[in-house]
Amino acid sequence: MSSKERIKAVIFDWAGTVIDYGCFAPMHAFIQTFEEAGVPITDREARVPMGLLKWDHIHAILQMERVETAWITKYGTQAVKEDIDRLYVRFEAILMESLKTYTDPIPGALETVEQLRNAGLAIGSTTGYTASMMAVIVPEAKRKGYSPDCLVTSDEVKAGRPYPYMIFRNLVELGIYPPKAVVKVGDTVSDIQEGRNAGVWTVAILLGSSELGLTQAEVESLHPDELAERMNQTRLIFEQAGADYIIGSIAQLPLVIEELERSGLERGTR
Repeated sequence: MSSKERIKAVIFDWAGTVIDYGCFAPMHAFIQTFEEAGVPITDREARVPMGLLKWDHIHAILQMERVETAWITKYGTQAVKEDIDRLYVRFEAILMESLKTYTDPIPGALETVEQLRNAGLAIGSTTGYTASMMAVIVPEAKRKGYSPDCLVTSDEVKAGRPYPYMIFRNLVELGIYPPKAVVKVGDTVSDIQEGRNAGVWTVAILLGSSELGLTQAEVESLHPDELAERMNQTRLIFEQAGADYIIGSIAQLPLVIEELERSGLERGTR
């Protein structure tokens, strides 16, 4: 049994994966920022680039055809870097005011992390948040029971998601090798792209995810058929992104790890 290939580390995203059910802190801040700029955006438009470095996220929203047209109608020209910089400054101010209130662990997260730690796995983390944003979140999350072994933020590396550098930094800091002994877990397409680009296993979570975009109360009150339909739509998004595994909730992660270890961590065609 000692020669069995093992998973050595799990690298989690933060908001929408381990804390902040539905990933609402950044979404509200993006919506308010664009509202104040006179170019309102929808919930979906705010969510599509979720997981990116927040400056890149604003840039991605402005490149959406409908938003780009609305911006040109409002300002007479396409948004330029200075516009993005200005929007980002306002976004960061709005977000910093509310971050502390969006740090509750997602149901099952603490128990899952404890189970993985008890099995000898290291717990890493990456995020689209910056170091200053995480300085607000980390103490609150720790007080509520979550504190990974390693955290790398998007502004501490050359480029954030979908580039793999935050994962690579985690592997260096944790002393973990090879990449096939690592699982990246997240709730957005950019999480899956980050993991694929790093050559690690990727697991997407449906419930609590930004992609699903529902509060816990909404999930619990939706008719089962409607919830199943929404989860299936979200599953399709993750399948198209190339996720190795897609699970309903974070509590199912240990089963995925067991399956990977039974397979000898060998990757078939993806």
